[in-house]
Amino acid sequence: MPQRSALVPILFLLYTADVLQLVKSHQLQPHAYADDTQIYGSCRPSAVDALQERVSVCIDEVTSWMMANRLQLNPTKTEVLWCASSRRQHQIPKGPVRVGDAAVLPLSAVRDLGIYVDADVTMRDHVTAMSGFVFRHCARYAACGVR
Repeated sequence: MPQRSALVPILFLLYTADVLQLVKSHQLQPHAYADDTQIYGSCRPSAVDALQERVSVCIDEVTSWMMANRLQLNPTKTEVLWCASSRRQHQIPKGPVRVGDAAVLPLSAVRDLGIYVDADVTMRDHVTAMSGFVFRHCARYAACGVR
């Protein structure tokens, strides 16, 4: 298939549709964008360990599916984010999540399609990043004399 063909994205989605069903079979929610797949799950604070295990088993099966289909999961690009209100932050795991043979530590914020999502769901990191972006651009235009 030619690399710039209009069929390439459609064929890729057809090729990877099975992985989305695989994630759903673990009672988790997948989100796919281009060649990126995200796995979401939710639970009560008392069931965090079970969710963590379910995610790890799901990732193991996704990794096996990928290997069988000549694809490769890159654990170094894998990110984990546990979200909870600021009152419940003490109840979320601080230890690593097993991703294949790698242990991935949870982050306090991740970037998803240009939006920074933080663990306490306040959007603080996103507002900080956007404020800095706007400030830099305003300062650059002010230095150029643009009004």
